[in-house]
Amino acid sequence: MTETARANLATDLGRASRMIRAKFDERLSPLGLTQAKWLILMLLSKNGGVMPQREISERIGVEGPTVVRVLDGLENMGLIERRDQPADRRTKDVYLTREAGDIVKKISRTAEEFREEIWAGIPEKDVVVCARVIATLLLNLGALGRETA
Repeated sequence: MTETARANLATDLGRASRMIRAKFDERLSPLGLTQAKWLILMLLSKNGGVMPQREISERIGVEGPTVVRVLDGLENMGLIERRDQPADRRTKDVYLTREAGDIVKKISRTAEEFREEIWAGIPEKDVVVCARVIATLLLNLGALGRETA
C-alpha cells in the first residue's frame, strides 16, 4: 500500500466515522436524543442500568461538567435519576428509569436497522479484514500513547 493510499484511508476512516454518527443522530433526533444522550443511555443499559457518574465521564471520554449538563437533560426527560452513593455522598450513581427502557429498545432497534443498511453489499470476509485492520490501528495508536507518556 502506498503512502498516499494509507493517508487516504486514514482520512476516509475519519470521514466515515463522522458520517455514521451524523446519520445515526438524524435517526434518533425524533426521540429528542443527541449522540451524548444516547451514548450514555446505552452505556448504562449495558452496565446493568447503574453506574457512577465519574465512570460515565471516563468511559465516554467527556469532561465532568459536560457530562453533568447531558445528565441534567436526561433527568429532565425522565430517563435517568442520580442518587448519592451511601458510602460517599460526594459520589453520584446514575440510574436508568423505567421510562428509559422503551427508549433504549428503540435505540437498539434503530442501531440494528442502521447497521444492516450501512453494511449492505459488503461481504463478511471484507468486514473481518476491516475489523482486523482497525483493531491493529487502535493497538498501534495505543502504543504511540505509551511511548510519548
